[in-house]
Amino acid sequence: MNMAHNHEHSHNHVHGGGDLNKTKIIQLVSGILLFGIGLVLKEAFPEAAAYHFVTFALSYLILGGEVVLRALKNITKGQIFDENFLMSVATIGAFAIGDFAEGVAVMLFYQVGEYFQDAAVRKSKKSITSLMDIRPDYANLKRGNNTEKVAPDTVKIGDIIMIRPGEKVPLDGTVLDGESMLDTSALTGESVPRSVKTGEAVLAGCINQNSVLTVEVTKEFGESTVAKIIDLVENASSKKAPSENFITTFSRYYTPVVVGLALLLAVVPPLFFGGNWSEWVNRGLIFLVISCPCALVISIPLGFFGGIGAASRRGILVKGSNYLEALDSLDTVVFDKTGTLTKGVFAVRSLHPAGKTTVAQLLEYAAKAESFSNHPIALSIMKAYGGKVARDTLRDYEEISGHGIRVTAEGAVILAGNDKLMKRENIEFKQNDEIGTKVYIAVNGTFAGTIVITDEIKADSHMAIARLKEAGVRRTVMLTGDNGQIAEAIAGELGLDEVHAQLLPDQKVERLEFLDKNKPTKGKLAFVGDGINDAPVLARADIGIAMGGLGSDAAIEAADVVLMTDEPSKLADAVTIARKTKRIVWQNIAFALGVKGIFLLLGAYGIATMWEAVFADVGVSLIAILNAMRVLRTKN
Repeated sequence: MNMAHNHEHSHNHVHGGGDLNKTKIIQLVSGILLFGIGLVLKEAFPEAAAYHFVTFALSYLILGGEVVLRALKNITKGQIFDENFLMSVATIGAFAIGDFAEGVAVMLFYQVGEYFQDAAVRKSKKSITSLMDIRPDYANLKRGNNTEKVAPDTVKIGDIIMIRPGEKVPLDGTVLDGESMLDTSALTGESVPRSVKTGEAVLAGCINQNSVLTVEVTKEFGESTVAKIIDLVENASSKKAPSENFITTFSRYYTPVVVGLALLLAVVPPLFFGGNWSEWVNRGLIFLVISCPCALVISIPLGFFGGIGAASRRGILVKGSNYLEALDSLDTVVFDKTGTLTKGVFAVRSLHPAGKTTVAQLLEYAAKAESFSNHPIALSIMKAYGGKVARDTLRDYEEISGHGIRVTAEGAVILAGNDKLMKRENIEFKQNDEIGTKVYIAVNGTFAGTIVITDEIKADSHMAIARLKEAGVRRTVMLTGDNGQIAEAIAGELGLDEVHAQLLPDQKVERLEFLDKNKPTKGKLAFVGDGINDAPVLARADIGIAMGGLGSDAAIEAADVVLMTDEPSKLADAVTIARKTKRIVWQNIAFALGVKGIFLLLGAYGIATMWEAVFADVGVSLIAILNAMRVLRTKN
C-alpha cells in the first residue's frame, strides 16, 4: 500500500479547474455556517442535544462525507490504512462518545488544510506547466498563394508554413524568407530575444515578434523540440527521490502501527486496569487524529515538485526529483570542452605565410583544401576566405584519417592538416607554438605556412567554475578530444582541477569510470556535455547534464538534466535549487515527526484534546506546505 499514491489520488477532484475549486469553496462555506449554528445552539440551548446532533451531523456530512466514502472505497480495494480511514474512524468515534463539535472540527480543519494543500500544489505545478503554454495551437500551412490554419501534428516535413508577428512557432524548421526577432523565454528562461534570418533554424515554442517568416518544416510535431520538452516536463514527477521513497516506505509501516497503538490505548487500560471506557476511547481517537501523516506524504513530494518548477523557470529541465536530489550531493563535475566551456565556434586567429607565399595565397590554398569538408575548422577557414572556390577545378580529393587533406588544384598538390601530415610527407616546416588548432599548408612538397584557429572560452564559464567551487564541488575536470596544449591552456585559465586531452569517445567513458571509482561513496559525479556526441558519457555519469539543449534532440533524450541555454553557470543555479529543496524537505520531515511525536505522547497521557489533535495534523501540514513553497522563491 503506497500512502503517497493514495493521497495523491484523493486530490484529483480539485486539480481539474476553476469550477471544482468553486465547488470546494461552497462546500467549505456551507459546512462552516452549519458548524457555527451548531456551536451557537450548543451554548444557547445546552439541553437540546438532538438539535445539536442534527446540525453538527449535517455539517459533518457536507465537510467529511467524501472522506468517509473514499475510506470505504479504499477498504474494498484492500487499501485500509490511509488518511481517509484515520480521519473517518476518529471523527465517527468522536460522534459516538458525544463529542459532536470536536468531530466536525477535525473534518473542517482537515478540509481547510486540503484546500490550502491543493492551492500550493496548483501554484507549484503552474511553475512547471507554464511550459505547456509553448504547445502551439495551429500552423498556417501555405497552399499555393493561400494559407490555411491546420493542427501542427498534421503538417509534414517539407511543407511551407507562415508565422505572423505574435504567433507561436508551431514546428521546427528553416527560414526561407523573412527576418525577425524570436522570444525564446518559454524554452530557455532567458528574456533576451534572438534574431533569425533566411537560412537559419527556428524552433517550435518560440514566439515571433516582429515580421512575417516563411519557414520550411524540418521535423514533424512529434519529433520537434517542443514536443520532447513537453513530454519531459509531464513525466518529471514520475521519478522519485530517495527522500520520497523513504516517506512512502515509512508510511507503509507507520500507519498500521499507530492504528494498533490507538486500539491498544482505547482497550487495554479500561479492560485490565478498570479505567473509564469513554475517556480511554477518546484518547485512542485523539491518538488517531494526531497520527495522520498528511504533512509528510504531501509536503515532501510537493517540495521536490516545487524545486523542479523553480528550475524550469530558469531554463533548467530536471527529468525527475531523484536527479534533483542527486545534485545536492555533487562531488565531481566533468566537463566536455567544445560547446560546453567554449563557444564551439571556431575562427581564424592568425595566418603565418612561409617563403614567398602571401597571406591571401595561404588562405586560398587552405580554402581549396577544405572546400569539401563540413568540419568546424574547415568552415572557419571558408568564412575567413570569404570567396567561392571553383570545385570543378579540384582533382584527386583525399581525406587522410587523423592527418588532414590532400587535393590537386590547377596542377598544384595542396596538403592541409596537422604536424603529423607534414612529417608523414617529409616536408620541412616550422612548428607553431601559439595556443589553438594549427593547420599546416604545403604546396607541391614545399611548406607554405600555418593557419591558427581558436575556439573562444564562454564568458560565463569562469563564473560557473567559481560558483561550483563555492557550492562545495570538490573536483572539476575537463575531458576533450582536442590537443593537450589547448586543453591545458583553457583548464588553467578557468581554474579546473584536472584535464585529460586527445580522448576518443570510448576513452572518455573509461576516464569517467576511473573518476567515478575515486570519488567519495556518497558523492555524485556529473558529466556536462553538448549531448550530441557525448551520449555514452552522459549515460554513464550519475547525472548526465546536457548544455544548450535548445534544438538538440540528443541532449533532451540522453541527459538527466537539460540546461536550455549555453550558459554553464546554470549548473550552479541547479545545485543551489537542489540544495535548498533538500534542506526544506528534511526540515519538513524533522518538524512533522517531532511535533507529532510530542503530541502523540500528550494524547496518550490525556493532556492533548481533540483540538490539539487537529493542530498536530492539519496545522503541521499547513506549516510544512508553506515551508515547501519557499523553494519556488529560490534566488540565484
